[in-house]
Amino acid sequence: MPVEAAYRRIAADIRRRIQVGEWATGDALPSRTDMAGEYGVHPQTVRLSYALLRRAGVLDGEERKRVTVAHPPAMRTLTDADADWPFSSETTDTRSRPATNELAARLSVAPGVTLQHETVECLDPGGHSAMIVSSWWRGRRQPHESCAVEVGTVQLDAEQAHALGLLVDTAAFRLVRTRLDGAGTPLETADLILPMDRWLIRLRAL
Repeated sequence: MPVEAAYRRIAADIRRRIQVGEWATGDALPSRTDMAGEYGVHPQTVRLSYALLRRAGVLDGEERKRVTVAHPPAMRTLTDADADWPFSSETTDTRSRPATNELAARLSVAPGVTLQHETVECLDPGGHSAMIVSSWWRGRRQPHESCAVEVGTVQLDAEQAHALGLLVDTAAFRLVRTRLDGAGTPLETADLILPMDRWLIRLRAL
């Protein structure tokens, strides 16, 4: 089995074992060497599993030290999809992109037009990934007057799942946010990806 598939499978099984009570909050998990022997893999594979679960907030602990079962990630409520993120964040991608048909429609531009792009990973106070925000705009960013938000769901792709510490194809909320000028012309559009196990959506009426 490929290493990536193996460490994700092991991470899913460790999560399951925690859920059924084999380890309680605060309990230390076996060492990577012991766990590798149990699963019949290299300790490096277990290290990747533990790292994935730390990013997801399932485990606590630093690299090369014992890990423990973390308190469940805080459930947050999103009421304003246009508000600034109040905690730390990391910009992970700033490469410009040609407008896909969908992005062209969202921004009222021609398909293929070069768009500026930014992907930001928003972190909670504990340093765990809370959401991913990918934004696209043409030219320079401009101040906006209002925004429109559509709420749906999406299955995480490999890149999103890795950032959020979840499994590929896990269901997540997808908020499509389009910022508008005073005349209602789209200035910027974004996808906000929020794990369902960490968020409740309660948007305010405008």
